[in-house]
Formats: sequence, structure tokens, C-alpha cells
Amino acid sequence: MQTSTDTHTGIAPVSSSATPVRVTLVIGSNRTGRFGPVIAEWLLGRVRQHDGFEVDVVDVAEADLPTTFATTPESTARLAEITPKLAAAEAFIVLTPEYNHSYPAALKNLIDWHFHEWRAKPVALVSYGGMSGGLRATEHLRQVFAELHATTVRDTVSFHQAHAAFDETGHLKDPSAPNSAAHVMLDQLSWWAHALREAKKRRPYGG
Repeated sequence: MQTSTDTHTGIAPVSSSATPVRVTLVIGSNRTGRFGPVIAEWLLGRVRQHDGFEVDVVDVAEADLPTTFATTPESTARLAEITPKLAAAEAFIVLTPEYNHSYPAALKNLIDWHFHEWRAKPVALVSYGGMSGGLRATEHLRQVFAELHATTVRDTVSFHQAHAAFDETGHLKDPSAPNSAAHVMLDQLSWWAHALREAKKRRPYGG
């Protein structure tokens, strides 16, 4: 069957009859008064409207993992809720603010508690902040995920002066540019997820 090429991305869309990609959205801030949940709600809407995804959520604010990496009853219980969502995912979207030119400690802690769950999977990055839009945080995350044998997709979504971009009801004042950027990013995430799914069927990843 012949497929057309998406005019936004240049990537041929995957057939809607294909098995949906299991994607986990990681909300990466646990600060009091955080803005992440507002952007996460918008992002979940974009993912659900995109063909071929099943979405789950992991929120670092609900993880409450110790930084000592000690295996305690409390950490074991928290991991029992979180790790299966990461392990089952075929792709990830990581939503991060920028704190002091980088990403939050709670997000790094969640990442570091896991290893095999990230391997040979694609990661899309969405960021928010002030003038930088959180882009310095995403560049640091690319290095971290490369070390974990994950593949970050090229295009991102970033919100400069994020609070001003949304109204008091949590809706974007001008959704055209963010929606377009999300479409491109999700197309790339879908392509990588399907490509890696097929590659791992042919030969297990051994890196």
C-alpha cells in the first residue's frame, strides 16, 4: 500500500492499523506551585489526537524516591507503581522546566533509579521556562539519555515565558505554533518507536 509523506515532517505516516505505540509522559518537576501540570494537560491532548499512541503518565511529584538509592520498603513500593509504566513504554515524552540552566533534581533521580527501562527507546523532549524556554535543560537531558542507550528525537517543543502563553483556564492563547511543533515532534517519536520496535523483533539490542 502506498503512503503519502507528511508535509510537516517529511516522514511517511505509520498506518493507523498498526499496533499503537505505548508512550509514557514523564512530568519532571515536583516544586510547589509548579506549572508543569498545565502544559502536561495540553500535551496529553496532542498525544491523544495523534494517531497511533496509547499514553500513560509518570509524575515525579508522586514518585517520592530517596536520593540514596537504598532499597527500602518505601522505595520498593513506589517503584512498584512507577517502574512497570517505564518498562512497558515503547517511547517517552519528558516534560521538564529549566532550573539553574538545567533540569530538576527530582527528574534526574527518577531517571537514575532505572536503566534497562530506557534502553533502545526514543525520547521526545518538551521544555518550559523563561527567555530560554527550557532549552538548556533539554540539551543536558540529551546527554543523559544517550548514556542510557536511549535515542532523543531531533525536534522539541519549548515554551518561552510559559505562564504568559496560557490563559487562566489553562488553554494556550495562541495554539498554532505549539500545536504545529508538537505534531512534528510526535511524528518523529512515532517513526523512531516503530523503527526500534521492528529492529528489536529482528535482533535484541545488545549495546
